[in-house]
Amino acid sequence: MLVSEILFYLIIAFIVFDFLVERLLEYLNSTKWTNQMPDTVKGFYDAEKYQKTQDYQRTLHKFSMITSGFSFLLIMAMLLFGGFAIIDLMARNYSDNSIIVALIFFGIIGFASDILSLPFQIYSQFVIEKKFDFNKTTPKTFITDKIKTWVLGIVLGGGILAVLVWLYQELGTDFWIYAWIVISAFMLFMTMFYSTLIVPLFNKQKPLEEGSLKEKINQFAKNTGFKIDNIFVIDGSKRSTKANAYFAGLGSKKRIVLYDTLIQNHTEEEIVAVLAHEIGHYKKKHTFYGLFFSLFQTGILLFVVSLVIGNPDLSMAL
Repeated sequence: MLVSEILFYLIIAFIVFDFLVERLLEYLNSTKWTNQMPDTVKGFYDAEKYQKTQDYQRTLHKFSMITSGFSFLLIMAMLLFGGFAIIDLMARNYSDNSIIVALIFFGIIGFASDILSLPFQIYSQFVIEKKFDFNKTTPKTFITDKIKTWVLGIVLGGGILAVLVWLYQELGTDFWIYAWIVISAFMLFMTMFYSTLIVPLFNKQKPLEEGSLKEKINQFAKNTGFKIDNIFVIDGSKRSTKANAYFAGLGSKKRIVLYDTLIQNHTEEEIVAVLAHEIGHYKKKHTFYGLFFSLFQTGILLFVVSLVIGNPDLSMAL
């Protein structure tokens, strides 16, 4: 048996094993859900809302089993019937430039994957979310979001991919070090400026108005030693009735963002309690650790890629 054939079957075996383990873990997790409200929250949490939450999670679980199964069958079909080779041939028939070939190859895969998953996205948004009274997204907003996401994918994803291919052409297998530096710089930049550059493309943000809520937030932040000058409200109600808040950025660029649904549907004390959770992420350095481990994982992945990227047997296997 050829080395490429052995690699091919190893890839298939790994994908099957990963899929089965992931689905088993999801199933085992779902068996722990119960309609019986825990004693620790009785009297604090509405029983009807708790039941609705359980039903919602079960529905999402069943739906995720279907979508993950579809994705699994799709990638298996691509491997078993030479789908990647067909797309590669299409890209190479269009251009001899390695950068353009890579952009076409991954562009086709990304776009086709998103189009094939579009029915599931629509069902999730306009059937499941609507069933549980969460959806506020209009078809127009859905389509606009999709177009914006594609454009961002082309500009940012395509730009980074072009740089990585160019680095490989110029440096060979040592490219991974410089690629790691480029991706790390991009990830750090996005961590700091995501809320100021990307979020406004989809949502409106405005500073929290002066008043008792802002005073309580500032007082709580002061008591916990958390300096924050940027508290914003985002129009989350544009897409969903769900309430949320998040902490983003580093250093002077850090900010707390409150969904308008959170402000509309909760008391000021409850909102401050939610912010205590978000501030906890900062105090525990979760953003820093998350970024560090992401960068570390990226470095390992790029190093492994550098070991196999020029292997003809692996290329034949795929």
